[in-house]
Amino acid sequence: MIPLKQSAFKTLKSFSKIVPLIFGMILLISLISNLIPKSFYSNIFRDNFLFDAILGSVIGSISTGPPITSYILGGEFLKEGVSLIAVTAFMVAWVTVGIIQFPAESIILGMKFAITRNITSFIFSIVVAIITVLIFSFM
Repeated sequence: MIPLKQSAFKTLKSFSKIVPLIFGMILLISLISNLIPKSFYSNIFRDNFLFDAILGSVIGSISTGPPITSYILGGEFLKEGVSLIAVTAFMVAWVTVGIIQFPAESIILGMKFAITRNITSFIFSIVVAIITVLIFSFM
């Protein structure tokens, strides 16, 4: 029974250190998402296939958020004339890459893991966007 109590105590201690990080991360994400107007995005994309994919991934990486929000934002961006490749790259990076939560992720999971995961996710957000648009162009 004592190992169970020790494990529970260690878990609570770790959780108490993580809660402020998670709370700060959520506040920062909300702040950035509300400060950048949606019309900003339609002005910076140039209908250049590769440039739009990279830029969409960069912006999505910085303005991280939950998946359900990415669907809503993606629909709004498409209505404003943003290209499908930019929207796809943005949505994938929005969900998978986390620049804002990087400090918390590196503390919790380790710096090497956080860097590797974010770089890999960034690259694959561009690859997924390109493949998605190519598949839709054949349909």
